[in-house]
Amino acid sequence: MRVGRPATLPRVLAWTVGLAAVLAACMLVAASVGAGRVSVLDGLWGGGGLAEADRRILLDLRVPRVLMAALLGGALAVAGVAFQALLRNPLADPYVLGVSGGASIGGMLALLLGFGAGQGALGRLGLPALAFAGALGALVLIEWVATVDGKLTVYTVLLTGAIFNAFSAALIYFIQSLASLEELHAIVFYLMGQIPAPAPTDLVVLTGAVVLVVVALAAMARDFNALSLGEEGAMQIGVDVDRTRRRTFWLGSLLTGLAVSVAGLIGFVGLVVPHILRILLGPDHRLLLPSSFFAGATFLVLADLVARIAAAPAELPVGVVTAMIGGPFFLFLLRRGRGRYGFS
Repeated sequence: MRVGRPATLPRVLAWTVGLAAVLAACMLVAASVGAGRVSVLDGLWGGGGLAEADRRILLDLRVPRVLMAALLGGALAVAGVAFQALLRNPLADPYVLGVSGGASIGGMLALLLGFGAGQGALGRLGLPALAFAGALGALVLIEWVATVDGKLTVYTVLLTGAIFNAFSAALIYFIQSLASLEELHAIVFYLMGQIPAPAPTDLVVLTGAVVLVVVALAAMARDFNALSLGEEGAMQIGVDVDRTRRRTFWLGSLLTGLAVSVAGLIGFVGLVVPHILRILLGPDHRLLLPSSFFAGATFLVLADLVARIAAAPAELPVGVVTAMIGGPFFLFLLRRGRGRYGFS
């Protein structure tokens, strides 16, 4: 395992503040660029004679969507770090443990029931509520199956997640075969990943949930560092390995479920971003976790910007953009740096 420089407080603060500044700059650009160029500064402070229609586009659509992209990107990146620590494998992805399959099934059922296109609070919240319920159901089921003799074992979790994902894929194909053409179009775009423009109250609630889970995972940074020594090494320095595994599995899965419930499947954020940062910063999770949040947020904000403008006035699913960017780049990194960093 690569040791790297220690994560001293000044170093953590420097990287966190620096990445937060980069994120803020990218968010300003993303909110100002689209089918029509509307300055976010003009929209927020009323300068430059901004028309009311442009102001509404900016404040009701672009800014909430950019904020949502940043929030989900940070959540997926932190979930990736957590699962990579849990499985001791830098190739682990937030979707690897099966929770995304349950969320996808719940989201598809919501679309079939008409919640995705509904009006009012019920219609707006129906899709994420059912998708998150599906994620929680999958989470409970996977933990129950993967618990052997009262302990949550890593390989059983991984195998159970893979099997559940395969079962979910089969069920998704079955549901698609029953859907109408209009429903099928909504389902396909949901599964490919789309960043919504949420209502302010929805954004506040989701932000609170994500921040609480991210803070809880950040508090476990020393335990994650200990897990990199192996189970015996971690236990020798006082870490409750089974408790850490369960907390990591639940918290990481909750972040994944939240992301899938509101935006569908957006791959590679939780795989590529932590991997790159581990090369740059080393494997110390005291630095890796906060840095991954801001770097993941920046990555998804920029990916969503590309999705909005690459084929304008049409719009690409952001999951397609992240896959097109992340897939080849990750293969390049894997080819160049295999076995040299991150984990033994």
